[in-house]
Amino acid sequence: MRIDLHTHSTASDGTDTPAELVRNAAAAGLDIVALTDHDTVRGHTEAIAALPEGLTLVTGAELSCRTDGVSLHILAYLFDPDEPQLARERELVRDDRVPRARTMVGKLQALGVPIEWEQVARIAGDGSVGRPHIATALVELGVVETVSDAFTPQWLANGGRAYAEKHELDPFEAIRLVKAAGGVTVFAHPLAVKRGAVVPESSIARLAAAGLDGIEVDHMDHDEPTRAKLRGLARELGLLTTGSSDYHGSRKTVGLGECTTDPEIYGEITRRATGAFPVPGAGGLRPA
Repeated sequence: MRIDLHTHSTASDGTDTPAELVRNAAAAGLDIVALTDHDTVRGHTEAIAALPEGLTLVTGAELSCRTDGVSLHILAYLFDPDEPQLARERELVRDDRVPRARTMVGKLQALGVPIEWEQVARIAGDGSVGRPHIATALVELGVVETVSDAFTPQWLANGGRAYAEKHELDPFEAIRLVKAAGGVTVFAHPLAVKRGAVVPESSIARLAAAGLDGIEVDHMDHDEPTRAKLRGLARELGLLTTGSSDYHGSRKTVGLGECTTDPEIYGEITRRATGAFPVPGAGGLRPA
């Protein structure tokens, strides 16, 4: 059984529509895929409607958080999307995305980059505008070679020259809200140092004590020593360990299913969830 618990669609900053994403997940040989767009669940309905037979969808979201001056992301799975407090916090984060992106465009212009807001808005389309869309604009302009190259201190990394802060949840409050909505929480790519500053292990321990369910270990931004370190930390703290692609379509080079989650871990996630249930596909046939 192949399980990928971290993907993005055009509902946030991926390049596949939700329908395309689930079809591509089936074509990639996945049995289970989670749609975890940034701070939004609006891609779920389309994904469910297009879900091929043989593929199960886990509904979720990737929540933008900050603690001790460091940004981090909490993956929330199988929560009640209509729970009002959590829905309100997601809305606050989304509402701040456009002003933040405009600020970053302005900073890039001040650095001499010939970027325009209209270009970024075109790239974002109907998605929740964010740094990957700005990074794509930098690729189009020839400023950087790849989207990943834009996430450096020179450009868009946390604290970088063109970085701008946004409204972010306190991760302890995020865990509380997701739990209250019947969901399960996993700390996404916790030691992805190439993205910028990361929280210390002591903060991960505090999050575990506050109810964090797991940490994402197998991820493209974690090398093998980092993965081994995280597995040891998870054993020490009693946390689940997941693996995921963090797929963004053509915006990144990673493919669906490049990292996967153990079926036993997936079973424990679904056992703990009470806000929603995985959705089995019945919309079509799995590609050969």
